[in-house]
Amino acid sequence: MTKSLKNLWDRFLFLDRGILPTTRLILALLLLSIGFLVLTSFKLSWEIIIGLNLFILFGSLVDLFFSPRKKNLSAIRKLPPEVERGLTTQIEVEVTNNSTYGLSYRLVDGIPDSFTKSFPIKGKISGETTSRIIYQTEAMDRGDYQINKLYFRYKSLLGLWEKQLTFSIEDHVKVIPNLSESRKYLENAQKFLLYEGVKIRKQQTGTGEFSKIRSYVVGDDPRTINWRQTAKLHEVMTNEYEPEHGKYITILLDCGRMMGAELEKGNRLERAIESAITVATAALQNGDYVSMLAFSTDVKVFVPAGKGITHLQTILQAVYNLKVDAVESNYGAVLSYLETVQKKRSLLLMFSDVQTFVREESALVYLRKLRKRHYFLMIGVEDATLNQRIDEKPTTIQKAMLKSMAQQQMLVKKREKQKWENQGLMMVEAKEDKLAVTAVSYYINIMNRNLL
Repeated sequence: MTKSLKNLWDRFLFLDRGILPTTRLILALLLLSIGFLVLTSFKLSWEIIIGLNLFILFGSLVDLFFSPRKKNLSAIRKLPPEVERGLTTQIEVEVTNNSTYGLSYRLVDGIPDSFTKSFPIKGKISGETTSRIIYQTEAMDRGDYQINKLYFRYKSLLGLWEKQLTFSIEDHVKVIPNLSESRKYLENAQKFLLYEGVKIRKQQTGTGEFSKIRSYVVGDDPRTINWRQTAKLHEVMTNEYEPEHGKYITILLDCGRMMGAELEKGNRLERAIESAITVATAALQNGDYVSMLAFSTDVKVFVPAGKGITHLQTILQAVYNLKVDAVESNYGAVLSYLETVQKKRSLLLMFSDVQTFVREESALVYLRKLRKRHYFLMIGVEDATLNQRIDEKPTTIQKAMLKSMAQQQMLVKKREKQKWENQGLMMVEAKEDKLAVTAVSYYINIMNRNLL
């Protein structure tokens, strides 16, 4: 396709500038042409028929004088600088018509292909007014995006010709991970964990930091009764303790090939990032130090340990644009690097694929060294297809073979996991929609048991 033909084709695809005949004009000319053909039976000459068609066609151009000129139209776009993946976002477009003529429009915004679309948007704008056009969209992929174009077609009240106009409006938007799980935890931590059926258990009696003195209730340990306050207030009072704050949490995000496996919503890396941010939220709110490390063949992102809920924004800006690499993860190199940057005892919480990780013998050597100083926990997403094959009834020979192969894979994975757990390296798998809840539950359990 030559450049001139491509430019002409772009005009018809809601691009650039131009004037197009509407369906109304084409149908009118078609009906008139049929009528004129009928009149040829009455010996009406072809010269007269062609002349009448041309007269009507050029007469329709008068319609253009009753539509606004392009210089009389302007538009601006309003959208938030950051949007969350998978959540509905509202975008507002303001179109100002400085002409005295009204118009009917069709609008297509130049948002990226990874955003859901419901175009074209249709409506009407009166003369000398500003119209607010609001539409909703969802961003499906994280990253940085530029929105530069706004395509606008409009016609007058007669609607015989349609003018095409392209506004150059440059906007930048960041698509960050979905923070719904983090908000749920901040709203009610206990309710968030009860969603999984796990309650926040109290730490060992008399351990941790003193929190407050409160009234004794049924079920409290009698050893925590504060006898001095009880004597003063003539009411049984008890001491309440909470886990020590200021612990170090290091979250590791695997960005290797296996993390690109698609799930019902997103892929494994999407779930891992959202769960990691939820754990970071819980840890920072509890007063712990959190650092983040993302890797594949090498370290991609490292955020040093920080404290306070404001540190969450630092972590979020560092990991929001992480992508899956089409390579195998180098666990040995990353764990060796971690040994040099994390000197203080911490909880190493790794989000990765368990089935791939347990077969990495080189990683076991490094983790044996790290285990002497740190507490290691790995969390991955369950293989839903494997579980489905195992639960499937063997009604045919083919299904029976698939079931037996799935069971064999599960046995191998369990045997390898047991080998790692015998070294004190814990591994957990959870369903994709329970990954964040499971990760936070294990974190709180480890803190309450003072395993650090």
